Amino acid sequence: MSEAIDPQRLSPRLPRGEHRVVLLVDDAPDNLAPLHDALDGAGYTVLVALDGESAIRRARQALPDMVLLDALMPGIDGFEVARRLKADALTATTPIIFMTGLTEPEHLEAAFEAGGVDYVTKPVKPREVMARMALHLRQARQARDGARERSQARHALDAFGYATITVRASDGRLLWQTPLARELLRQHGGGDSVHAPEAVLHWLRRHLADAQALREPPRLTLQNGPRRLSFRLHQRVGDEDGDPLGQGDWLIVMQETSDESAFSALSQAFGLTAREAEVLYWVVKGKINRDIADILGASPATVKKHLERIHAKMGVETRTAAAAMAMQRVRQLETLRG
Repeated sequence: MSEAIDPQRLSPRLPRGEHRVVLLVDDAPDNLAPLHDALDGAGYTVLVALDGESAIRRARQALPDMVLLDALMPGIDGFEVARRLKADALTATTPIIFMTGLTEPEHLEAAFEAGGVDYVTKPVKPREVMARMALHLRQARQARDGARERSQARHALDAFGYATITVRASDGRLLWQTPLARELLRQHGGGDSVHAPEAVLHWLRRHLADAQALREPPRLTLQNGPRRLSFRLHQRVGDEDGDPLGQGDWLIVMQETSDESAFSALSQAFGLTAREAEVLYWVVKGKINRDIADILGASPATVKKHLERIHAKMGVETRTAAAAMAMQRVRQLETLRG
């Protein structure tokens, strides 16, 4: 699982201006004095812990860039230290290299299963350790930079009226949501902020085959009065190897549109109140009185009274004539907008 390293190919010294903190964990630090001195001479800040408990404590306090960890120590051994560090959000991404005299396959497997990225055998060779460190520090930096760039790109979409979420298809859990996405889901009745709305999850699962075949499925649109929230399936993200069901985690782009400008245009064109403009708008959309009542939270009788006043103000006698005049105004507005 470890990559072959040529110690002579990589310079052990840190580039000028770069600062790295290394936590060295061993219950017999005198045995590692040459490694300590070599790290210090190469420009690293070296912290030392003599047992598992202090190693965990120091890692959480200092947040080192790398942990060099003895596998066998009294009390909490190195395997358990690694498991605890990987379970803590503060230290989960810190690379851990095991230092061990154990070379049996089961011991090496245990090191990787506990969260180690590599191992070196004792007695350690300082130049080899630093060469391996350089590799894993570079990989960790690239992973952090990539995550930062993805986060910035997602948040940048917010500035253009878009929002993004990442949904796990197997259980509907929201693994990621930008601030705008969280607010839009809240405004549109999106549930508990931990799981995607049921309609979104149902849409995602229904179109998984298309998405996995790289065919973009039709968009989902949720209507909330004059406002609409659309969902577009963008791409699969995450680690496919960690997805036993094969459904994956999916990045979804959301955008809200609104017809409130149409309400305003109808109100101004025909001298209607805000509520009358809403009623007329839904008439244009082909809604019957009962549907309009449900949308507005009113009774069909109230909607009928609004329509009577609308007809009088517009100078028409029928619903069809009112809808035709209003539709012409809405089309004019859409032409001006684009």
